[in-house]
Amino acid sequence: MRIGMNLLLWTSHYVDDHHAPVLEKLATLGYDGAEFSIGAGSASEYGVVAGRLRDLGLAATAVCAPGPGENPASPDAAVRQRAVDWLRERVDLTEALGGDVLCGPNHSTFAQFTRREPQEQEYGWSAEVLAAVGDHAAAAGVILALEALNRFECYLCNTAEQLRGLVDRVGHPAVRSMIDTHHANIEEKSLAGAVATLGDTLAHMHISENDRGTPGSGQIDFDGVFAALRRHGYDGWLTIESFSRTDRDFANAINVWREYSPVDEVCAAGLALIREKLAHHSN
Repeated sequence: MRIGMNLLLWTSHYVDDHHAPVLEKLATLGYDGAEFSIGAGSASEYGVVAGRLRDLGLAATAVCAPGPGENPASPDAAVRQRAVDWLRERVDLTEALGGDVLCGPNHSTFAQFTRREPQEQEYGWSAEVLAAVGDHAAAAGVILALEALNRFECYLCNTAEQLRGLVDRVGHPAVRSMIDTHHANIEEKSLAGAVATLGDTLAHMHISENDRGTPGSGQIDFDGVFAALRRHGYDGWLTIESFSRTDRDFANAINVWREYSPVDEVCAAGLALIREKLAHHSN
């Protein structure tokens, strides 16, 4: 398993040299890679970043979330087609970055609600969009790892059971699932049970504390999580996703109103926690 750090701890837009020391720090600490928010930016810009990563011996993953104009679960066919195009573009940018996983809640629009429970037809619309992106992702060597979010950020997929149902409905080997322990801590009866539910569709992990601070400093049962991952033969990324107010616009957009942990602590202690749990649960 490879250990990564999501760069949203510092910025929602990395395509220049401003945050180059961050990558150098991650490489020095011993991380295997970094996770980039794929938003604005061209393939050539991400290609330059890919070169920097290679020089540092780091790999990459990516994350994105569709807005209202490209909602895969929209009742509007034109919006769903934009979702297909939008996701294919993000796959292309992930490929330019050298990434092998594009994760996030790409089944529906982030923080947009219909004021009713999810409808069967919405799962069908979302599945059609994702299936239409699947071949493009496979050709690029990218896995779409769909993420269930908590009830305050999403309504279509809150639980592993809902997410597994959608992934099975898509039925494409390049469209799989992921777990974020922060969201699962809110919505699941059991973190280990969520791992079991997703089973062989599980392709990515966000290691996140209940308050988005340093992993291991809060209430998440990481022993249960790592034991379940070993039990089910998971061998993908373990990527820390913690947040801060360093990027004020991003922090305001996701309701991050305070600092949860010092950034340096998140990096060092989070990495130490993952290494400790991997060693403890290796047998």
